[in-house]
Amino acid sequence: MRGGSAAAVAARLAPAATGTDTGGSIRQPAALCGLTGLKPTYGCVSRYGMIAFASSLDQAGPMTQSAEDAALMLGVMAGFDPRDSTCVERPLDDYCAGLGDSLQGLRIGLPREYFGEGLDDTVAVVIETAIGEYRKLGAEVVDISLPNSHLAVPAYYVVAPAECSSNLSRFDGVRFGHRCEDPRDLQDLYVRSRGEGFGAEVKRRIMIGTYALSSGYYDAYYLKAQQIRRLIREDFLQAFEQVDVIMGPTAPGTAFRLGEKSDPVSMYLSDIYTIATNLAGLPGMSIPAGFVNGLPVGLQLIGHYFAEARLLNAAHQYQQVTDWHRRLPGGD
Repeated sequence: MRGGSAAAVAARLAPAATGTDTGGSIRQPAALCGLTGLKPTYGCVSRYGMIAFASSLDQAGPMTQSAEDAALMLGVMAGFDPRDSTCVERPLDDYCAGLGDSLQGLRIGLPREYFGEGLDDTVAVVIETAIGEYRKLGAEVVDISLPNSHLAVPAYYVVAPAECSSNLSRFDGVRFGHRCEDPRDLQDLYVRSRGEGFGAEVKRRIMIGTYALSSGYYDAYYLKAQQIRRLIREDFLQAFEQVDVIMGPTAPGTAFRLGEKSDPVSMYLSDIYTIATNLAGLPGMSIPAGFVNGLPVGLQLIGHYFAEARLLNAAHQYQQVTDWHRRLPGGD
């Protein structure tokens, strides 16, 4: 997660920061730190220069104090880059032009799957209050369903480690990355360089990904995960036939204490509301919506492909009638 960058902006050490979002690594730190964080549509911002983790999921975006600042930053970051084969060549939008547009008639979809088991009750109250503000602004709220959303986490944790296993193979101590001291031979150079250079979670994901791609398991795991990914995308496309923006919580709870979640699975489940947008390649953003016990809560907005201007407009209008994005966290 891009926690350091988000913490720096939240502490007012920097006016803004950039980050990369593979499964929520812009939106979750933004939510936990009380910031506005935007993951653009896949292909909207060049990935050139990034250290690729999962190439079909990674996307760069801004973390700022307000939606207006995010619009300014995205206007500079977005655009076609011939050095990135995943970057989409299309006319550049003016993300600031429509910030002041009325939300009268905006159709907001609330996925019933995002408000069930697993969501902290106090966080749910904050999100529902934020939705109420949108109603006051003239938006229409529609109940929708994303029936395959419960499959997002298991699908992601096959696809992302598989791509990670491939991408990080280049960090061998010869061409890229950390190099161990005084290797005895080539094998020792590879083994110790990768062993010293990667942390426990990265090693875990490399091993999972290598297993999923291995002979005899590719069809059972990786191919099946990609099929589920297609179903998740189709769920969103069907939803956007009814609504303009999808809203819900960014994370199921507030920031947890250092070391509180030592179980990897519980950490993975924190991504339950953010991962699906990466699998589908859609734009998503988190904006501050309130506090629980002094800790920030993020409201997530998800849009159709290349609808960042609409998301920023919806976020900006909300921030004109609330001041959560100006308040500092008070948790201990």
